[in-house]
Amino acid sequence: MGAKAKVGSTELLLFTSMILCFLALGRGAVQTYEPVVKVPENKPAKLSCSYSGFSSPRVEWKFTHGDIRGLVCYNNKITVPPSKPTINVPSSVTIGSRAVLTCSEKDGSPPSEYKWFKDGVEMPVEPKSNRAFSNSSYTLNHKTGELIFDPVSASDTGDFTCEAQNGYESPVRSDTVHMDAVELNVGGIVAAVLVTLILLGALIFGIWFAYSRGYFDRAKKGTSSKKVIYSQPSARSEGEFRQTSSFLV
Repeated sequence: MGAKAKVGSTELLLFTSMILCFLALGRGAVQTYEPVVKVPENKPAKLSCSYSGFSSPRVEWKFTHGDIRGLVCYNNKITVPPSKPTINVPSSVTIGSRAVLTCSEKDGSPPSEYKWFKDGVEMPVEPKSNRAFSNSSYTLNHKTGELIFDPVSASDTGDFTCEAQNGYESPVRSDTVHMDAVELNVGGIVAAVLVTLILLGALIFGIWFAYSRGYFDRAKKGTSSKKVIYSQPSARSEGEFRQTSSFLV
């Protein structure tokens, strides 16, 4: 098997680990011809190993540096453990409405799958299967990390946490966010409607009052255009001053 990686140090120590699925006849063997590889910094490095005596083996490359050890490559694919997931949980939702909670992380390779926890208890895919969630109505997608309550019930109030895992290293949990399921505020809606009607009535009365007092008519008179009076010239003798026309503004 061969793998390519960029190294950030002048000396790279790699250890090949093999987890056997099935054993063939005899004893399996793993060999690497260059257990210590030295490469310049920021240059590619090609690592290789050979094995025999196994049927359908699982081949892994692992990196070790001090106390840090992580899986680098499996099935010819680079692996990365999940990062801390980010969740989006509304702080308050109305009972009877639809609420969407999301969870995601971008670093895991292969892509992570997600679990949701409410008040520290893992939420099952089917809420009726667990007595703690029998009064809830939700759908949970482990692949996308989406949790949808439809409709929201009073029992959905609680602290929510999401966990991401992709099979490499330990699962990683998000921060915990509280969500309240509240009743629809009918009194507040009625009060808002009444205030709106009162303001609208006051506006209509003000316009009517202005018309009845003639305020709009006065405004129109004040902006009317001035009249222009034109008079024809009168007949005069040749010795008099001759006025051709006159205007009075």
